[in-house]
Amino acid sequence: SSKDRPGFGKLSMPKPQSGTSERRTSFFGTRTSGAGMSRNSTFGAFGGAEKMKDPRPLHDKAFVQQCIKQLWEFLSENGFPNSVTIKSLQSPSTKEFLKIFAFIYSFLDPTFQMPTSKIEEEVPRVLRDLGYPFALSKSSMYSVGAPHTWPQILGSLIWLIDNVKLFNNMKKQDLLFGGFSEGSVDIEDGVEFNKMFMEYTAKTYDRFMQGADTFEEEDEEYRQKIKKIYNVDESHLEAVSEKHRILCEEVERLEKESQQDRLMAKRSEKLKLQTDLQKIQSYRNNLEIFKTNLEQKVASVSEELEGAELQVETLKKEQSRLQHVLENQKFSQADIERINHERNELQQMIATLTKSREEAEQHMWNEEIALAKAKESVEAELAEYHRLARKLKLIPSSASNACGRDFEIKFSAECGLSKIGQNKTHIHIPLMNMISEVEEELGRLTNHKLSLEETVEQVNCNLFDKANDIKQLKEKIRKVDEEMEQELQAKREEEKWASELESMEDHRKRLQKKVTEGYDEAAEQLKAAQQE
Repeated sequence: SSKDRPGFGKLSMPKPQSGTSERRTSFFGTRTSGAGMSRNSTFGAFGGAEKMKDPRPLHDKAFVQQCIKQLWEFLSENGFPNSVTIKSLQSPSTKEFLKIFAFIYSFLDPTFQMPTSKIEEEVPRVLRDLGYPFALSKSSMYSVGAPHTWPQILGSLIWLIDNVKLFNNMKKQDLLFGGFSEGSVDIEDGVEFNKMFMEYTAKTYDRFMQGADTFEEEDEEYRQKIKKIYNVDESHLEAVSEKHRILCEEVERLEKESQQDRLMAKRSEKLKLQTDLQKIQSYRNNLEIFKTNLEQKVASVSEELEGAELQVETLKKEQSRLQHVLENQKFSQADIERINHERNELQQMIATLTKSREEAEQHMWNEEIALAKAKESVEAELAEYHRLARKLKLIPSSASNACGRDFEIKFSAECGLSKIGQNKTHIHIPLMNMISEVEEELGRLTNHKLSLEETVEQVNCNLFDKANDIKQLKEKIRKVDEEMEQELQAKREEEKWASELESMEDHRKRLQKKVTEGYDEAAEQLKAAQQE
């Protein structure tokens, strides 16, 4: 019968819209849909380049103390193997922090083993993989207990503890991800249905993130599973559907034939009864809630009354004990006054020492802040040194100007005076020697340049003199040419001047040859000077 079989109404699901639907928002990342549009992520900012500002007041001492107390309570309640106190958690060492971190993370991953090297990279990586939204620098791992780094690291531990608590609660409520039952659990409780629905949602969401907008295969697979778990008989379902169709047709026929619509009257009466039933159930639920609140108040008042009675009984016993001590005390009035005087002196001494301790702690806090600023300044200077060294090709040791020496300065929080002495021996002294050699080479090249400049100046002077000589010789040649021209024109007909004219022509050629040879010699000297 229909009562023996669970209802099949849960199978009705709205189909996803087609590719023309709007692009939806993903909570886990950005991907491209089939239409080429992007789906944005709400939590994607955690892995991006944008840094999120921590909204927690980690620089508030009261908040830090509250977080330390919460951390100490978690470690104490869960059996932390090492000894830990609230005082030791005020400024723990790196070793203690690693033990605490490994202990807390083991609740999420029992197989986790803290590596022996590169812990400054491993711890931030683990937190980043878990989804911790705020970045921890590598340098903070070297000085965990410092006042400027411990609050941020403490905040990450509190976030990790919250994740552990959430994980434990989810394990206790193993409802959505429990295995299929073999008939021992009522299907109507929703365990198996919820599991299958989660699997269906995961598959369709995975397809959705890959770009799909319709999920016919997943819908069909989900329908088949639902039919299987609810033991749906296809033939019976078809018979019931046919019967339902016939009954609907009969009802329509009767409604048309009947003057008085009795079916509508019955439906109205049924609707009215259902409304009354809902009101009665709502009233009953309100009464149950009121009853539960009253029971809780009664239980709370009973517990308070029992606590007050125990406190009264304890106070009575304490009063009897003090009365007995007062009656049997062996001290005189002078002894009591002396004890009170000593107590007052001790209280004043305690107050003085407490004030001195607070001043010392404040001074230590200021010194640690100054030390942190000095470290940051040293790191900046060191980065500038490495930048200039790489520009001058001194780093690494295989660089052209390094001469096989390692000029890189490796700085860490553990560096001491011995490390500074080593840097002075291996880096400062070789650099000063290299500077001296470069200055000597620069002086030698400068002297050589001056000598070459003097040589060039002397050659230029010689060239200038030769140019003047050439100019004078050309002037003489011009004058001789003029004279020859005049004589040739005046005495062209006289034969006695023929021999003289030939001699003058020969003289001119010899002079011109000498001028050419002098010019060539000067040009060769200039070329030789330029080559030097």
